[in-house]
Amino acid sequence: MVSKNTICLWYDGTALEAAQFYAKTFPDSAVGAVHRAPGDYPAGQEGSVLTVEFTVAGIPCLGLNGGPAFRHNEAFSFQIATDDQAETDRLWNAIVDNGGQESACGWCKDKWGLSWQITPRALTAAFTDPDRAAAKRAFEAMMTMRKIDIATIEAARRG
Repeated sequence: MVSKNTICLWYDGTALEAAQFYAKTFPDSAVGAVHRAPGDYPAGQEGSVLTVEFTVAGIPCLGLNGGPAFRHNEAFSFQIATDDQAETDRLWNAIVDNGGQESACGWCKDKWGLSWQITPRALTAAFTDPDRAAAKRAFEAMMTMRKIDIATIEAARRG
């Protein structure tokens, strides 16, 4: 059954490659149907991959090979909650080491320009601590980071 709400992500001929990377990298992710163009279109020719159905961490997506007209930007990102430092490191490194780019505060971009927030659950717990001074310390520690270091966040939270 097709989802009523699907995220459509625009690619410049690389939707299948991106979907395969996401399926290999993120749990509960898979590549579904690959649809080929029934005729020529501005960004491709008849028979080329037009769309790819895939899921990322359980979220239904459609990759559209629409050409170079539109690029991903930070206004849209996937936020992936991680359970520990090993998972945080694995996902961050998979994205950055595969042609991606580091950013600040747990954000990075994949090689297709799509933004990701690799967010440890410990960071979310620290921000929502009822002790607002502890939350502020954790927040200030996060503001100095690229990839989130859970031990540093927890140390800052404890004071």
